[in-house]
Amino acid sequence: MIKVLIAEDSPVVREFLIYILGSDPDIRIVGTANNGEEALEAVKHCRPDVITMDIHMPKMDGLEATRRIMETCPTPIVVVSGSTDPHENTMTFRAMEAGALAVLRRPNGIGHPDYEGNAKELVQTVKLMAEVKVVRRWPQLRREPAPPPVRPAAGETAKVPAKIKVIAIGASTGGPPVLQTILAMLPRDLPVPVLIVQHMASGFIASFVEWLAQSSGLPVHVATHGEYLVPGHAYVAPDEFQMKIEHGERIALTRDEPESGLRPAVSYLFRSLAEVYGNSAVAGLLTGMGRDGAEELRQLKEKGAVTFAQDKDSSVVHGMPGEAIRLDAVTYVLAPDKIAAVLADLARNRNIREGQR
Repeated sequence: MIKVLIAEDSPVVREFLIYILGSDPDIRIVGTANNGEEALEAVKHCRPDVITMDIHMPKMDGLEATRRIMETCPTPIVVVSGSTDPHENTMTFRAMEAGALAVLRRPNGIGHPDYEGNAKELVQTVKLMAEVKVVRRWPQLRREPAPPPVRPAAGETAKVPAKIKVIAIGASTGGPPVLQTILAMLPRDLPVPVLIVQHMASGFIASFVEWLAQSSGLPVHVATHGEYLVPGHAYVAPDEFQMKIEHGERIALTRDEPESGLRPAVSYLFRSLAEVYGNSAVAGLLTGMGRDGAEELRQLKEKGAVTFAQDKDSSVVHGMPGEAIRLDAVTYVLAPDKIAAVLADLARNRNIREGQR
């Protein structure tokens, strides 16, 4: 039985979430909180397996509550937001930076065409996050433990192509903080563009990009149809569009069908990279549930592209990168802090030092 604490200041929304989550036989609501202060106390007494967290609450907001919980009583947190303001939603990603694992849009009301899908996603996410082993976050004045060492991928050292022209990254659950780490560490003079597909609840991409841009040395954009790729810029696939690259280094956004229920899908982007760039691409998969992009990453590797996957120890969910490793689709297996260094070296056509493999 999964024990859930609901932190939400609106009585109506609180009862709505209790109804949705409590309808699943594997979930038990062990407590509710009207604000962040109550959430802190409830965590100590109820010992939930998962917390659903509203961001905008009185006395103590969800961001500060997330920080305090992760510093004192680490618990998987799913942010459930009803805001449609991109600037306000940026706070949800600051909560992820503080340790929250996922962000979801509050489900539409009963009778809405999207209700069943939204409710199912919330229940599935809560169940999945209950299985994640979270670690204590130290207050910002203290140093965090050193990241785990990089482990080499199985197999022989791959040949680095003579010229790298593009970097592409796919991510899902747990991806936003990892992407933030990577983009913050990439050099401002990176000589190639970066393409990103991040699975995310609809309505959050603009806020996500705004949040990434605050710490990135590279300009970060929501991709637009027909624009040319510019070296040293990062492009994030928008909501409800498939993103691919066409010959001539232009972005194309389409309404093509979802792949495995996903639009945008990493698989869709990676196939276009294999066709347009072949061995001039670098591509990789970060933390995330499912298998999106794993088979296409293998195809890229077979064409001579350099490929990477996030290591298991640092992944919230090792589904996507784990599947790529299983398919022998990966040149490098790396912790997040090492990915940026390797990408920068590859883009500048440097040999990768053995210690980075």
